[in-house]
Amino acid sequence: MPVDQMGMQKRFLLEIEQGIRETNQKIIHERIPPVTAENFLPFANSVARLRARYLEEAFRFSKKTGDDPIDDSEVAELRRQRVNYEEARDAFEALRHAIDRGYVEIDLK
Repeated sequence: MPVDQMGMQKRFLLEIEQGIRETNQKIIHERIPPVTAENFLPFANSVARLRARYLEEAFRFSKKTGDDPIDDSEVAELRRQRVNYEEARDAFEALRHAIDRGYVEIDLK
């Protein structure tokens, strides 16, 4: 590939990246407040509580004996706790990604 073609591709990708950053900043700033330690850490704590609930539910299975089968309602509850935790974890990671990419405003008060 010719050098000038590579340079054009790199410039194009930089322009696209800048457009994506500006779009994300605009749309996200309209919907969420600036991120501070005061609103970020409670989010992290919520995710940790959901993780603990999920693991707690999973550990209930370890208390079962060989003759005490796991029933459908227990599996359903484990699944519910997993889904709750995974949704919160994914949202938390999306926020961390947005911070890393400069999509959200940070207030360092």
